[in-house]
Amino acid sequence: MNGFKVLITLCLLGWHANVFAERIKDVSMVEGVRSNQLVGYGLVVGLPGTGEQSRFTEQSFKGMLNSFGITLPATLKPKIKNVAAVAVHAELPAFRKPGQRIDITVSSIGSAGSLRGGTLIQTFLKGVDGNTYAIAQGSLIVGGLGAEGADGSRVVINTPTVGRIPNGATVERAIKSPFMQGDYITFNLNRPDFTTAKRLEQVINDLVGPNSATAIDAASIRVIAPRDASQRVSYLSTLENLEFKPADTAAKIIVNSRTGTIVIGKNVKLQPAAITHGGLTVTIAEQQNVAQPNPLAEGETVVTNQSIIDVNEDDSRAFVFNPGVSLDDLVRAINEVGAAPGDLMAILEALKEAGAINGQLVVI
Repeated sequence: MNGFKVLITLCLLGWHANVFAERIKDVSMVEGVRSNQLVGYGLVVGLPGTGEQSRFTEQSFKGMLNSFGITLPATLKPKIKNVAAVAVHAELPAFRKPGQRIDITVSSIGSAGSLRGGTLIQTFLKGVDGNTYAIAQGSLIVGGLGAEGADGSRVVINTPTVGRIPNGATVERAIKSPFMQGDYITFNLNRPDFTTAKRLEQVINDLVGPNSATAIDAASIRVIAPRDASQRVSYLSTLENLEFKPADTAAKIIVNSRTGTIVIGKNVKLQPAAITHGGLTVTIAEQQNVAQPNPLAEGETVVTNQSIIDVNEDDSRAFVFNPGVSLDDLVRAINEVGAAPGDLMAILEALKEAGAINGQLVVI
């Protein structure tokens, strides 16, 4: 019960914090300013016998030797248990220039047991257009560990077939950004909302001038911008730090049925409804009594049966909600009823089924 009360307290704190304004840069992204995915195929060498012996690994190994002028006979099958074929992928952030470095992730794509202790050999990272944008190489940092016994038993901690190389790739080609093109810049909201888009448009127009910003739809706000590069950077720096109040989120209740976590949005309201909670215990017991006549009476001793009915009613209450009841009233009533998270789930589902909740009930 205490955990549930803490959860509700956090919801109320989040409700209060939402009153404050937010910066444009915290709720939106500039169109065209984005990262790009890179991927490559390579070999990890130097493994302590945890590599693999597969056909495509042998082919890759021979190709690597050929690039250094070493040609192996076609019939020769090299024993390369210290080599593993891997996929290398990375995120190339916007405006990253040649010579700068980025982090990479290396994953085994064969039957290698572990990449611990291995070194990635020079690998070309390509974009979706097929061009090479970075070159990766370096020693892997592997957080996983695996051990196997002679009887086939095996212990694996985390994932030993995936590793990272911080600053493991050097950027060789910059990706062109449309940021400096055209007469406009566009802000795309992280959470599309017509009211938020209109308020963002208004705060920019109040600063720059009427019709400087135009809300295209619920997600995009187009703003007139200078063409000069230095002026555009300064201009955007000013705009992205403007503060405004985004629209309130939609009324929603999220229930995690596995952990019992319940999050109730501040805009959740109830229609007229009644909730009852509690229990009734009825105990029935039979008792035999002996009835004897007076000494001078000519009666007989008889056995009589007596039924004892005990009714024990737990603390049960019913609450009636008027139209438009808010989260604060709902939480206070639920705490008074003494409902546990599991009981609250059933109450919310019943209210939703009865059409007494204005928001969306999401069970995950």
